[in-house]
Amino acid sequence: MADALRLAARGEYSTRPNPRVGCLIVRDGVPVGRGFHHHAGGPHAEVMALGEAGAAARGASAYVTLEPCNHHGRTPPCVDALIAAAVARVVYAAEDPNPLVAGQGAARLRAAGVEVSCGALAAPARELNRGFFSRLERGRPFVTLKTGMSLDGKIALANGQSQWITSAAARADVQRLRARSCAVMTGIGTALADDPALTVRDPRYDLGGTPPWRVVLDAALRLPPQARFFDDPAPVLVLTASVDAGRRAALAAAGANVDVVPAAAAGLDLHAVLRRLGALAINDLLVECGPLLAGALLAAGLVDELVCHVAPKLLGAGARSAYALTELTSLTDCPALEIVEVGRIGPDLRLIARPVAA
Repeated sequence: MADALRLAARGEYSTRPNPRVGCLIVRDGVPVGRGFHHHAGGPHAEVMALGEAGAAARGASAYVTLEPCNHHGRTPPCVDALIAAAVARVVYAAEDPNPLVAGQGAARLRAAGVEVSCGALAAPARELNRGFFSRLERGRPFVTLKTGMSLDGKIALANGQSQWITSAAARADVQRLRARSCAVMTGIGTALADDPALTVRDPRYDLGGTPPWRVVLDAALRLPPQARFFDDPAPVLVLTASVDAGRRAALAAAGANVDVVPAAAAGLDLHAVLRRLGALAINDLLVECGPLLAGALLAAGLVDELVCHVAPKLLGAGARSAYALTELTSLTDCPALEIVEVGRIGPDLRLIARPVAA
């Protein structure tokens, strides 16, 4: 199963919105077929592995990182392929949360006389597809908030200058984070101040023909149609509370998809934003934004992971803080976070933290 998970990870940047799945066909202790899902609409991992195994799949065991599907989507059911190949046993790591599959794939295999077991390396299998599980189980993407900051927690000088606090190596790591995401989101403040493209420009990442969406939260539709977002063919989604038909038409003409979501006191209802993105099959959402949106997401409990690139620089008094959070009067009120990874990215640190479950 560990080998199957390594195969699945080869589709890390290209399967969106489908899960990353790997499959290993083993006969008499020897792998005879390997496969992984590369892109949505393409063959699933089981089909790829069975194709490599050929007749050797008869009586063999199939190790799959996710429960084989039992429904027709863009491809036929994988359980039909496994049954037709006459495998004797299927071991899968995690049950598919898709209600069209959950438990039904395993039931169909058992009904055909195939031995089935589940749970081997389930935790790493879920981690590999944390966004897919989040969307199917919670109705919203897995949210990663990325921040590049100085050692004293600042993201820009008082005059707004921020390029570049972190190193080229850290910025290259951001390309990786974007490439593995279904969408990259920012707020209108950052969009107006920095005019970012939020694209994946590193050719090392095979995106499978489907680049991540760029999402802008723009309650009043202030995004100009001349923004850099529209210089790239990767899709743009503007979420707004405005019903101004003229501004919506101008952005649509520039190439944006414009959706209306409920407003909130300080802009948009962030819970509604994430539900809308979940409905659009966004599994993994990377947020690159300013302190206001970052603080609002943290305060709302909507951040699943923080990735902080920390440069060995001190920006001093007056510099802009990374997160605009409500002033606390007691340390017991601080959000509880757990640092799950510490590493070096060139001269910088990369800290990964997650909220501690209640």
